[in-house]
Amino acid sequence: MEIEIERSVKEKSKVLVVGGTGYLGRRLVGASLAAGHPTFVLHRPEIDVDIDKVQLLLFFKQQGARLVEGSFSNHLSLVAAVRQVDVVICAIAGVHIRSYHILLQLKLVHAIKEAGNIKVTVGLSFSL
Repeated sequence: MEIEIERSVKEKSKVLVVGGTGYLGRRLVGASLAAGHPTFVLHRPEIDVDIDKVQLLLFFKQQGARLVEGSFSNHLSLVAAVRQVDVVICAIAGVHIRSYHILLQLKLVHAIKEAGNIKVTVGLSFSL
């Protein structure tokens, strides 16, 4: 029985959620954890100024998520975060300055390309 559990955990994709404390991101983190995927949540170093986000991150950690510090302003930190996982889900949004957030996502794409380890096609199933 233990061998089966260990094998099924090893077969699960390691998932990085970027924007995990947002409206959609927190649901993606929860769904990933519920599906049994080793789940990583990227958070900015300066997150400690937002108590609600800190509490949410601590809750994720209690649920088994791994917190990964990284920033769109630090390319190497993004690459390091991506190298730890198989799948990257970007849930950042921005109703205030949309074009800025699109450029941030391009930075993430560059980090994914540099890391070179992300699967092209994955079959994750989550129910939100």
